[in-house]
Amino acid sequence: MIMKKLLSIFVFALVTFTAAQAQSGFGIRGGANFSNLEGDLKNESRYENKIGFHGGVTYGIDVIDNFFFIQPELLYSTKGFKYRDSEITLPTGSTFRREGNINYNYIDLPVLAKIKAGPIYFEAGPQASYLLSVNNKTKESLNGDPYSSSTKERDIDGLRRFEVGYAAGVGFATSSGISLGVRYNGSLTDFVNKNPEDYFEGDLTNARHSTIMATVGFTFGGR
Repeated sequence: MIMKKLLSIFVFALVTFTAAQAQSGFGIRGGANFSNLEGDLKNESRYENKIGFHGGVTYGIDVIDNFFFIQPELLYSTKGFKYRDSEITLPTGSTFRREGNINYNYIDLPVLAKIKAGPIYFEAGPQASYLLSVNNKTKESLNGDPYSSSTKERDIDGLRRFEVGYAAGVGFATSSGISLGVRYNGSLTDFVNKNPEDYFEGDLTNARHSTIMATVGFTFGGR
């Protein structure tokens, strides 16, 4: 139901802005996510930055000719964190190492106001996010040699499916439609919605996603 609402909002934004402005630009965007957590974390050193990715479609509307734009986007985005590696020495003298990360897979809908100053642009706006799934990816090694690797789905019960946040960034856009940018995504809502004292042993009470995006875009037709 919430997914349908997100898609409806995106379609409504496109229709509304297209009706108001004759000029528009459909595009695609993708790149890397560098994510972690922020908030009241009890054991902050336990959680490290994780690399993920994002990708999806954009729709830029020229409000003031080649200066001010409105750009809604619909992106698939992986967030989360890498938990601290554990290493133990076995009685045999061998070294066993375990590493892993938690991936929170989202559909993001940012609606950004963009200002261009020559080839440089600045962007900021609200963002709605919907949690699709969560998985735990682990790798184990023995004396440096791969031992096992697995990816397991985690229960999302107790996690907030719908989040409200914001996005802001800066970038460089060419007249051919190619853009390079850096963007920060922050959340205004805690992602653990139910019994936070039981999730990760209570470490993630009042925890929110925090993501830096290195992104590449292309607008068809240029602008």
